[in-house]
Amino acid sequence: MLTSLCTEYYQFMLAQGVLGGLANGLTYTPTLTAVNQYFFKRRPLAMGIASSGSSLAGVIFPIALNRMLNKSTLGFGWSVRVLGFLMLALSIIACASVSSNAPRRKSGPPFLLAAWKKPVYTLQITGLFLVFWAMFIPFFYIPGYALSISISVDMSFYLIAILNAGSLVGRLLGGAAATHLGQFNTLTGSSVICGVLNLCWLAIDSLGGMIAYSVLLGFFSGTIIGLFPATIAVTSEISNEIGSYIGMGLGVLSISVLTGTPITGAMINNYGSYHPAIIFSGVSSILGGIVIAGGRVYSKAAKQ
Repeated sequence: MLTSLCTEYYQFMLAQGVLGGLANGLTYTPTLTAVNQYFFKRRPLAMGIASSGSSLAGVIFPIALNRMLNKSTLGFGWSVRVLGFLMLALSIIACASVSSNAPRRKSGPPFLLAAWKKPVYTLQITGLFLVFWAMFIPFFYIPGYALSISISVDMSFYLIAILNAGSLVGRLLGGAAATHLGQFNTLTGSSVICGVLNLCWLAIDSLGGMIAYSVLLGFFSGTIIGLFPATIAVTSEISNEIGSYIGMGLGVLSISVLTGTPITGAMINNYGSYHPAIIFSGVSSILGGIVIAGGRVYSKAAKQ
């Protein structure tokens, strides 16, 4: 709602960036924690279903906003307010329905130093840092890259919706696959595949190629996003500490998400080409998958 009133750059930064980011963080972490506390054997599937809503919104919202802005008389203010009212209604439902069956923690700091002494947790967060460093680069730069290879403005815009549609399927099927293949195996494989797909992006110069790339990347990145909270949660041995484990992990990962796109944006500006940024995203994701695999191997060895 505040974004609809903004006219200056700093106002957008405060409303959409600072306030929006803080509110989303305070919503996202408790919700993931609550779902994790209800499931154990089928936790990856539950997390995939729980996180699929954001992908569905990622399909609907860009298309709806584009039509309201460019094919109606609503203007920017009311176009954004319509989405704000929709989000308000959905948030009320979420706040009324989210609950936890874990006992309340009577004492102890939210930051658990003991978690970082577990190699399986530390290696996993380190690997995810590298993966998340790369993951959102396509979300930011696919439209610009599509325009650079002479794809229309409308189609360049809709590639993000296509990517989110693939992500929706990935979150659902990825969670189901993890119950059979293993959480860490699925997370590692999806991270490496995302890196390979990003390197393949270097050779794409057609609309068909961009659509195929967007669908596949959406699927495997959706698998990662839907699955990683469950793999973080499994490292916690006490249910009412899952929130701290996830919260600390997301705090670290937020730094990678924050810095990844500015770094690659500087690469694009300095080199006048998308190729260095694409190579960075591919290599970072593959390395992250390898580090996560190291955490999985250590976890298996520790159990033995």
